[in-house]
Amino acid sequence: MADTNTETLRRTALHPLHVEYGAKLVPFAGYEMPVQFPDGVKAEHLWTRSEAGLFDVSHMGPSFLTLASGMRRDPAAHEEIAALIETLVPSDIKGLKPGQARLTVLLNAEGGILDDLIITRPYEEDRQGELYIVVNGAMKDQDWGILDSALAGKVVLTRADDGVLFALQGPKAEKVLSAYFPDCAALKFMECRRLELNGETFVVSRCGYTGEDGFEVWGRAAAGTELAGLLLDDPCVRPIGLGARDSLRLEAGLCLYGHDLAPDISPVEADLAWVIQKRRREAGDFPGAARIFRELKDGPARKRVGIRPLERAPAREGTEIFVGGEAVGVVTSGGFGPSIDAPVTMGYVAAAHAVPGTKIDLMVRGKARPAEIASLPFIPARYKR
Repeated sequence: MADTNTETLRRTALHPLHVEYGAKLVPFAGYEMPVQFPDGVKAEHLWTRSEAGLFDVSHMGPSFLTLASGMRRDPAAHEEIAALIETLVPSDIKGLKPGQARLTVLLNAEGGILDDLIITRPYEEDRQGELYIVVNGAMKDQDWGILDSALAGKVVLTRADDGVLFALQGPKAEKVLSAYFPDCAALKFMECRRLELNGETFVVSRCGYTGEDGFEVWGRAAAGTELAGLLLDDPCVRPIGLGARDSLRLEAGLCLYGHDLAPDISPVEADLAWVIQKRRREAGDFPGAARIFRELKDGPARKRVGIRPLERAPAREGTEIFVGGEAVGVVTSGGFGPSIDAPVTMGYVAAAHAVPGTKIDLMVRGKARPAEIASLPFIPARYKR
């Protein structure tokens, strides 16, 4: 039976490149996206770990949040817009340095995670009072609706998902991208600049979601498509699909919203308490603070953990976790890790069973399979600090 939903799927500006490079296209977050290219997921994964992979992430939610009163050049403008966004997230946005980005989470009133997102303070003096915000593709309408509603009349939200957002990830990423943006080599992990190329402005951030060094680059559709094509002409660069993107982030111990994060999961349970900096903990002025402080003090009932199956069969999302015949948790992400040539898994277990080395059983296709709790990440991150 034909998939009638394909008629309503959006396409990113890089869609012609996906077709040119022979992508297998699938529905994802309302878009027609490449899950893999002819070399296959394993080859794409290993290429990114050793060379440089180019990922189309234009389906995500890049946006610019500005004060309704307009741009100003004084530091107070940043403090003003930071104070507004801090009513929705628990991180210290006011304390961001010019050009610094920070991973944070949108919280509901109960301290549950509505999405994870990256908020960046512009480096440029004439863009203070603005924040560059990238939210998850599947959640962008929800997130932008929350910002519009909660901050109505105080901010202007400008969607930028009609442009191109791509990630260039891997140990060769700096070498490749600096041929076009020489200044990108000076950026450290989670730093961002606006850089010019042939009269076009791009937002270049040193970040990504693979555990490798790399960059995310936003630009207008035509200019971004041209640049992506030029990068793919480099012998160090290959296009990478969603399949390898998932296995790379799983090896790196990174959460995927809707799987490892959800509205009933708190940052403490998700092992993301580090997104709450000292100033915010002292103020306690964020949604769900009572629950979060209680879990910080007494410990959460459950914890996100890494899991290493001791056999070759991977445990997929939804697999139940047992200890001594008792159900103690569930797998939220699972698959095969090509870099370590073994299955890798994440999930939530009762806190008493969250210590690395704890023996557990995974109920895979009705049979208990041996596994153990493991430290995250499964491979060390190689960010440029």
